[in-house]
Amino acid sequence: MHHNSITQILAAFFFATIVGVLMQRSRFCNTAALRDAMLFKNYRNTKAMLALMIVTTLGFTTFMTFGGGHPIEFEVGINQFVGLFLFGIGMVLAGACTVSTWVKSGEGNVGAIWALLFTFVGMFLFSLFWSAAYWPPAPTTMSGVANLKGLQLGIANASTLQAQTGIPAIVFGIIQASVLGAIFYGIVRRERAMARTREEAKGSAPKAATATPKT
Repeated sequence: MHHNSITQILAAFFFATIVGVLMQRSRFCNTAALRDAMLFKNYRNTKAMLALMIVTTLGFTTFMTFGGGHPIEFEVGINQFVGLFLFGIGMVLAGACTVSTWVKSGEGNVGAIWALLFTFVGMFLFSLFWSAAYWPPAPTTMSGVANLKGLQLGIANASTLQAQTGIPAIVFGIIQASVLGAIFYGIVRRERAMARTREEAKGSAPKAATATPKT
C-alpha cells in the first residue's frame, strides 16, 4: 500500500477516535437536539448542534472560497425529502440518530444494536431494489439543473452558488451562520426566561405556604 494512503488511514482513524470519544462523553445526538427541544423544552443538544453547524458552515465555505475542499454533489429532489422524512421517523422510533446508535451499541445497548443492524439491512435492500430506470430516470432528470417535471431540484451548494453568482462562498456561509446564530441566541434568551420563571415560582412558594387563611 502506498505510504500516503497509510498516512491518510491513520489520520482518519486518529480523528475518528477523538470524535467518537467526544460524542460518547458529551451524549450528543441529532435526534435529541430536536426531540428534547420540542417535547421537554431541553435545549442542551440543540445548542450543541447549532454551534457545530455554525463552525462547519464557516469553515467549509472558507475552504470553498479559496479553492479548497471537495464538496459532494448530488441531485436533490422529492425522493430525498421522502427518504429523509422516513429516516427521521426511524430515528425517533429508535431513540437515537445514527451516530448515537453507534455509541450506544458500543456501550452494549441491545436496542441500539438492533437498530444499527437493520440500518445496514435497509441500506442493503435499497441497493438491491434501486434502479435509475425506475426512480428517477437518471439520463433525463438528473442533469444538475432544476427539472420540476422530473421532481428534481438540481444541484446547489456553496461551490455551485459561488460559480453561478460570482459571489464568494464565504458570503453565503456568513449569512447562514448568522441565521443559525440568531436561533442560538433566541434559545439562550428563552432558557434565561424559563430560569427566571422557575426562580420566581420558588420564591413565591414559601410565601404561599406561610400565609394564614382569612376567617
